[in-house]
Amino acid sequence: MSAREEILAAVRGALRDADRTEAAVPRGYRSVAAADVVELFAERVVDYRAALTRCTTAELPGAVRAALGSARKVLVPEGFPVEIGGTAAAEAGTTAELAAFDAVVTTAALGIATTGTLVLDHGPGQGRRALSLVPDVHVCVLREDQIVAGVPQAVAALDPARPQTWISGPSATSDIELTRVEGVHGPRTLHVIVVAG
Repeated sequence: MSAREEILAAVRGALRDADRTEAAVPRGYRSVAAADVVELFAERVVDYRAALTRCTTAELPGAVRAALGSARKVLVPEGFPVEIGGTAAAEAGTTAELAAFDAVVTTAALGIATTGTLVLDHGPGQGRRALSLVPDVHVCVLREDQIVAGVPQAVAALDPARPQTWISGPSATSDIELTRVEGVHGPRTLHVIVVAG
């Protein structure tokens, strides 16, 4: 008998007397009132150490410029909905070309309130996936009406055939001693701008 067969025989023996009654999977997801989704999303975004600005459509260009701070070379994907003065509307090809940009400004497909997550499906104003991962600063613009309560609502609203990038806060990782390091595999700074109305 091989080692594999021994292990499988041991597992079968252990399961021989196991209770095989199928338990119902609980589907009682916590609901969020429609009026509270924007507030909950804002709270969760900040919990993830991302910056948050709320503004009107008229204030959006100024809010984006303020979020960009001292960034000089800014990538704005094709289809971004407003003109942002002082930025370069360009499409970088290689990772090295992307790394030359200080920041990227994108839109998102939707936001998820319970997790504070942005979802990009790489449509107009979002660019390809690498744009949101290589520059050190990512400024993402989202309208209030694009925020859904939870993951089930997000999955139902998204097109599964489109590529998706789910972003919950700036890039961060922790080593074995739980020392947090930001910017290892994505933007060190995430600034979310939520546009009212």
